[in-house]
Amino acid sequence: MKLPFLDRHEERKRLRRALSSREGNVVVLYGRRRCGKSRLLLETLQDRRSVYFVCDEREGSLQRRSLAGAIASLVPAFARVEYPDWDALLDRFWSEAPDGVVLAFDEFPYLATASPELPSLLQKRIDAAHPRTRHIVLCGSSQRMMQGLVLDATAPLYGRAREILEIGPLAAGWISKAFSFRDEISALEAFSVWGGIPRYWELANDFKTTHAAIARLVLDPLGALREEPDRLLLDDLWETTQASSVLSLIGEGCNKISEIAGRLGKPATSLSRPLSRLLELGLVEREIPFGASERDSKRSRYRIADPFLSFWFRFAAPHRALVEARRSTLLERQLAEYLPAQTGVVWERLARLSVPCLSLGGRRWLPASRWWGGGLDRQPLEIDIAAASEDGSAILVGEAKLALGSRDWSREIAVLRAKIKRFPPAQGRKVIACIWCAAGGRAPAGSVTVDARRVLQVLK
Repeated sequence: MKLPFLDRHEERKRLRRALSSREGNVVVLYGRRRCGKSRLLLETLQDRRSVYFVCDEREGSLQRRSLAGAIASLVPAFARVEYPDWDALLDRFWSEAPDGVVLAFDEFPYLATASPELPSLLQKRIDAAHPRTRHIVLCGSSQRMMQGLVLDATAPLYGRAREILEIGPLAAGWISKAFSFRDEISALEAFSVWGGIPRYWELANDFKTTHAAIARLVLDPLGALREEPDRLLLDDLWETTQASSVLSLIGEGCNKISEIAGRLGKPATSLSRPLSRLLELGLVEREIPFGASERDSKRSRYRIADPFLSFWFRFAAPHRALVEARRSTLLERQLAEYLPAQTGVVWERLARLSVPCLSLGGRRWLPASRWWGGGLDRQPLEIDIAAASEDGSAILVGEAKLALGSRDWSREIAVLRAKIKRFPPAQGRKVIACIWCAAGGRAPAGSVTVDARRVLQVLK
């Protein structure tokens, strides 16, 4: 099922502006696979004179022949000539293509690998004056290669791009536009597995429930997403073994670099490079407690930021043997037991993300984070959500719950108030207490609460 085109309003506006200029421009789109880069590009090009070419891993001579065929739709008889090299093809294109044409290379890193001379040849023509306008779009999923081709100061195309757009996952609120959910909990459950990846949404939309989609797409030896984590890592990492090991251990609950290093039997310093790369790619996030310094590495914790990878390394990878043995009944039973926990973890993260978008207690708030450490009574204490007000006069302290019955609210509010009394950063400050409850019974009058509907509305 093909999804409607969702969001990307700002990206499409910037693309259109660059490709409408009377001066030839270079535009770069990059980001992890399946985030909708190609869809965004095709939506933008549909009313323009353009050549859209999907690069692959064939020899350069075969790709020139295919590209010549695509150009022939704008330049008659262009494909009747056999081009001995890229110089010859680009020379003819630059001289005969219509004014304002867009030449778009999708998955450009494949072509740059097969024909490493191509970036320099493009640079030569981009820098040369020409009476007709030519726009170049370079698009690719390998963030490592795209950044090396455009952002590295030694690269031929460095400094030539008018726009460099990183296309990431969609915000959580858009998932309700992609599926016909019966309630917000179902939307959260789906997002907790598929994250904001539009292609995953398309694949999952063919099934009636998230459970059924997981069973067929992930927990089936022939599932379309069975090898997805490996492909994702291979796009951007020269060596994937350490990265996969780090993700596996974080998924198992090792959140400190010392714990990860200890389990691997390696010094912590040896993990700085793979961990830094996972952070750069947005696959892992580093957390520090609310109010702590960014330099406080000793209190840092690491979490898998991407919901799909989190689900994979927490549930699918540990059950790999059952998947290969096709023990579907046992897998589905264990999935039913596990999925609420996965949904709860993602709901807590979405609750924190919603804080700067909401007015709570009559105030606006800065970005929220978790807090952990010793309470005023020196006993361990964890706070799900903590944020300072924009004017610095107050602090927001909250808890995230997936569901509460009508009889549970008073108890949870009492527990939160007890935590606030033990919470060191709250002492001497105006405190707004809030409970994020995805769904549940009626909250007591006067309490500050946020439900899933409101969070999904603001996270767009």
